[in-house]
Amino acid sequence: MKKVLKYALLLLFVFFPSIQVNAINGHEKMIQQLNQLIKNDPDLQGAIAGVSIRTASSGEIIYQHQGDVRLRPASNMKLLTAAAALNVLGENYTFTTEVLADSQVKKKTLKGNLYLKGKGDPTLLKSDFDTFATAIKQLGIKKIKGNLVVDDSWYDDVRYSLDLPWSDETTYYGAQISALTASPSTDYDAGSVEVEVKPGKSEGNKVKVEITPKTEYVKIINHAVTVGEKGKKDITIEREHAKNTIIIKGTLPLKSKAKKEWVGVWEPTRYAAALFKQSLLEQGIQVSGKIIIGVVPNNARTLAAHQSMPLSELLVPFMKLSNNVHAEVLIKEMGRVVKGEGSWEKGLEVLETEVTKFGLNTKTMVLRDGSGVSHVDLIPASQISQLLFAVQKEDWFPVYFYSLPVAGVNGKLEGGSLRNRMRNLTVQGKVKAKTGTLSTVTSLSGYVNTKSEQTLIFSILLNNLLDEEKGKMIEDKMVMVLASQ
Repeated sequence: MKKVLKYALLLLFVFFPSIQVNAINGHEKMIQQLNQLIKNDPDLQGAIAGVSIRTASSGEIIYQHQGDVRLRPASNMKLLTAAAALNVLGENYTFTTEVLADSQVKKKTLKGNLYLKGKGDPTLLKSDFDTFATAIKQLGIKKIKGNLVVDDSWYDDVRYSLDLPWSDETTYYGAQISALTASPSTDYDAGSVEVEVKPGKSEGNKVKVEITPKTEYVKIINHAVTVGEKGKKDITIEREHAKNTIIIKGTLPLKSKAKKEWVGVWEPTRYAAALFKQSLLEQGIQVSGKIIIGVVPNNARTLAAHQSMPLSELLVPFMKLSNNVHAEVLIKEMGRVVKGEGSWEKGLEVLETEVTKFGLNTKTMVLRDGSGVSHVDLIPASQISQLLFAVQKEDWFPVYFYSLPVAGVNGKLEGGSLRNRMRNLTVQGKVKAKTGTLSTVTSLSGYVNTKSEQTLIFSILLNNLLDEEKGKMIEDKMVMVLASQ
C-alpha cells in the first residue's frame, strides 16, 4: 500500500510540477489537506496561491504549490528589509539627531542660526524636542537671533517610493520619508499626527477634536456634529492634497467611543521643525528668525545630541506593527551607509546584495521598495521560505525572530498584527510570522511549532483575491494544518 501511495505521489509530482512533495518524511496527510484546501476553497477560485513549506532544521522543501511563481508579497517584503538591515547596520545601530550652532552666545543670545540636523531617526517624539530645548536653556540661551535651520540632507529629497498609490498620500502608512521627522506616539508612525474625535456635550454640538502631538502645524476644519445616541456614527478625517489642512465631516452619536485616525503630514521636515520651535518657546527661548531648510555649515558646534533606540528595539514596532515608514528609512539608511547616498536606488542595491548572501536569487524578483506597499514588487514564496531558513544561523536571529508577530497573543507590541488571529489553543502562541495586506493581496510567512514538536517554515502568498479578509482565513487554515502535524 505504501509503495502504491509513493508511486501515486511521484506521478503527482511529474504531471503537476507546481505541487512538489516529499512523501518519504511522512507528510502525506498534510499534503493532502493543503491540496484540498487550495483546490476547493471558493475564495481561491480565480486567485493565485504561492505556498512554500520547509523544515526549519534542514531547509528541505516538504510542500510547494506554485512556490516559484513571482507574486506580490505585500508587507512580507519587510522580512527581506529587516534581514538586510541587521546584516548591514547591526542590531546595535542607532540614529543620531543633533542641535548645532555656528556662532557664540553673548548676553544669553545666540547671535546666529540654530540648526537641527536629522539622520533618519523615525522615533523622535515631542518629548525629545523638549529635551533638546531644555539642554539649550541650560546653556544659558534665551534668545536665538538668527533662523531655525533644519537639515534633512542625510537622505535625498524624494519623499515617496516609486509606486506608492496617490490614494495613500494622506495616510500614516504612506507618510513622506525624510531624514528629519517626528512621531505622535510610541507606535512610532513617523511623519503623522494622531486625530481623535469625540462626541460633544449635547446633540447638535460640534464634535471635539484633539491632535497628538498638540501642534499648529496642521489646521483642523471641523464640520462634524454630535447626534443622538441612536444616530449614525459616520466620521471622515481627511487631509487635503499637498496641504496640512485636515477636514472632519460626518456625525458622531452621544456617548459613543472616540474615533482615532493617524494622518500623514505634508513635509515632515518642517513638521519636526515646528515641534522643536514649539518646545523652545515653551522653555522661554525666543526665535527671531524663520524656519528654513538648509545645511549645517562645517564650522558649527554641537550643542545637544540624541541617540535613538538600537535597531534591535526598533525592529519590534517595525515588524509587529508593520510600519512602512521604518522600512523605507532602513532602505535609505543602508544606501547612505554603504553607498554614501540615502536614496531608494542605492538602498535597494544594497538590499539585493545582502539577500543574495542568504541564498536568494534576485534575478527572479522585482524589488521596488522596502515595505511592500508597491504593487510592482514580485517575489516567489520559495525565496521567502529560503530566507527564513538561512537567517536562523545569524547571530542576530533571536532579535529578528522576536520581532515577528505572535498568533493569538494580546498586545500590539507582543502579538502585533497577529494578535487577533489563530486564537485556537492548538496554535495560539505557536506561530511567529509576518503578515501582509494590499488590495487583492494577503501574505503570511514565518515559523510554526507543530504537534510533533517540529518547527516548520512557511510562506503563503495569495494574489488576485476579491476579499483580503477571506484570504487571511485561508492562511490561518493552512497554518493550522501545519501545526497539527
